Amino acid sequence: MNELIFAGSVLLYLGSVLLLYKLFGKHGLYVFAVFSTLLGNIAVCKSIDLFGFATTAGNVLYASTFLVTDILSEKYGRKTATRAVAYSFSIMVLWMIGTQLILLFTPNENDYINESLKVVFGLVPRITVASLTGYVVSQNLDVFLYHAIWKRTGDSGKNLWVRNNFSTLTSQLIDTVIFTTLAFWGVYPTKVFMSILVTTYLFKAIVAVLDTPFMYIARKIEPREEAPVERKAEA
Repeated sequence: MNELIFAGSVLLYLGSVLLLYKLFGKHGLYVFAVFSTLLGNIAVCKSIDLFGFATTAGNVLYASTFLVTDILSEKYGRKTATRAVAYSFSIMVLWMIGTQLILLFTPNENDYINESLKVVFGLVPRITVASLTGYVVSQNLDVFLYHAIWKRTGDSGKNLWVRNNFSTLTSQLIDTVIFTTLAFWGVYPTKVFMSILVTTYLFKAIVAVLDTPFMYIARKIEPREEAPVERKAEA
């Protein structure tokens, strides 16, 4: 069932990016970027097996954020794409602070969920710091590479797959190494840790390749709540 859920998640999350973009324009993409980073911080705490490999349940969510920044880069430019990164970063900081405040409250005698919250939110500081570090570095690298490739290849739909895949695959490798090391080094045995590192990137890479058709669709979408946009590559 995990493999079917993985395939369904890819279609659900990448499709949701396009739907939110169609309905709400770039603001819909900002919302999805925040949503995916928050839920991803919870999902990544769950270890699963996919195709016989150990990995985490947050791979598709994290990978889908790169589709968001690539669409923003393609349709609105570098500054707009980096703004999505800034929004997600800010919300993740508040998320980390908020979850720890929840744990500080002393539960009453009728409470039954506090111990479960400790298990989940107890990992939040380490996971969030790892996520913040990997996210900021990799997403800014993704935006930089996207526009660097754009300048060399020109604004051609024929070359869209080049800038989309190269920038995403490279930046996701950096994100995976940073996040996995900071979040899980010492938590799992070395063999399991290496398996998670390798397979996390592998499944993110699969999502990166699969999101290419979604990029071509997004290029043609004119959001309902916005005037037609002019694509531009910014310095």
